[in-house]
Amino acid sequence: MDILTIIVGISGVVIGAGVAYLIYNTLLKKKAEAIVEEAEEKGETIKQNKILQAKEKFLALKEEHGKEIKERNRKLQSAEDRVKTKEGQLSKKLEHQKRKEKEIDKIRENLEQQLEILNKKQADVDKAHNKLVVQLEEISGISQDDAKAKLFEELKEDARAMASQHIQEILDEAKLKANADAKKIVIQSIQRVATEHAIENSVSVFNIENDDIKGRIIGREGRNIRAIEAATGVEIIVDDTPEAIILSCFDPVRREIARLSMHQLVTDGRIHPARIEEVVNKTSKNINEEIMEVGKRTCIDLGIHNLNSELVRMVGRMKYRSSYGQNLLQHSREVANLSSVMAAELGLNAKAAKRAGLLHDIGKVFDEETELPHAILGMKLAEKHGEKPDVCNAIGAHHDEIEMTTLLSPIIQVCDAISGARPGARREVVESYIQRLKDLENLALEYPGVTKSFAIQAGRELRVMVESDQVSDDQADQLSFDISQRIQDDMTYPGQIKVTVIRERRAVNYAR
Repeated sequence: MDILTIIVGISGVVIGAGVAYLIYNTLLKKKAEAIVEEAEEKGETIKQNKILQAKEKFLALKEEHGKEIKERNRKLQSAEDRVKTKEGQLSKKLEHQKRKEKEIDKIRENLEQQLEILNKKQADVDKAHNKLVVQLEEISGISQDDAKAKLFEELKEDARAMASQHIQEILDEAKLKANADAKKIVIQSIQRVATEHAIENSVSVFNIENDDIKGRIIGREGRNIRAIEAATGVEIIVDDTPEAIILSCFDPVRREIARLSMHQLVTDGRIHPARIEEVVNKTSKNINEEIMEVGKRTCIDLGIHNLNSELVRMVGRMKYRSSYGQNLLQHSREVANLSSVMAAELGLNAKAAKRAGLLHDIGKVFDEETELPHAILGMKLAEKHGEKPDVCNAIGAHHDEIEMTTLLSPIIQVCDAISGARPGARREVVESYIQRLKDLENLALEYPGVTKSFAIQAGRELRVMVESDQVSDDQADQLSFDISQRIQDDMTYPGQIKVTVIRERRAVNYAR
């Protein structure tokens, strides 16, 4: 009973579960069908919406396309109208052109007819002309070609005479104007440049505090003064002039070395031959440095740059040189300034003119003796140290030794003449005097064994220094006689000249 009950119970449960499953399955099918129906409805709605949207877009595109077609048709119609208008205008122009061509054809026909008439008349005129020419040839007895040639020659002569007269008038007028302009430029240049009226001399005065210093300078038996004169080549005149000693020499460099050396010796207080030689050598070195400094300062003052150092040194040496009594450096500065102003007035290179003006007399301060004119020597020095051709030509041509090839050359020549010709600029007597003293010294230097020669006492005495190992005492006597005879034969001088040959032998040893 119990097993049957259990079985019945289990059967009931199984049947209940099957019924429940069937019911659940039925519900799922209904739900699925409902979802499918809902999805179909939504799909249909979306489909209808898309169809509507597509229709709207199609209609919009169709409308836009219609507008484009209308616009294109409008443009085509407008272009067609313009073409038709142009065709009408061209048709009118063609008709007008055809009428013009017809008129031109008529005019051409008339001209051709008139030309034929003129040709006939010209032929008649030519016949008449030929008859007249033949008659004239018979009457004059000369052919037509000969008459033409004669007439041509007469016309040429007349034209040449008129041209010559006209050219001469133009040249005269140009010369007058050129002279007036040149004078104006020269006057303006002179007025714009300030000049210094300085005259060089051959004597310097060394001032001292008291006359006791004179005895110290002379030294025992005159050995100090002789040592100074031998070292410097300057004649020292100690006379009754109070508180002053005269230094006489034609070379300003020597006078300056002697003056500075004596000043240092007097200040130092030690005056003896060895000290004198040392001080003179040191002073000579200082003077050379000052010469270089003067050259640099001159170039800076004038605004001249990139000048070779050797040329700068020569410019500085000009301070101690004179030309016809005129200080050479002042003269060169004056010529440089005048040349610069004149070149500027003429529209030329003022810097090149100033450079050439400063260097135009550097041949006068060359260290070595040469027979070349100073202008040619200066030109060669400028070429050697890299100056430009126009500057070199201006230096070489300022005394007409060579041909002028640039416009700077006549400017330098004119300014040199202006600087030298002004009142009080030069003294011919001083220049000739200095040249005579130089010639006197150079004459002695030509002999073998001579180391130095000094013209002193205004050229009345020539002191000659010789090497003791090359010239003996007997040879010194002969040398003095030979030099005096040579002076008598080759030179012109007032009074007499005393020739003194000095031979000194030094034996120097050192105790260590």
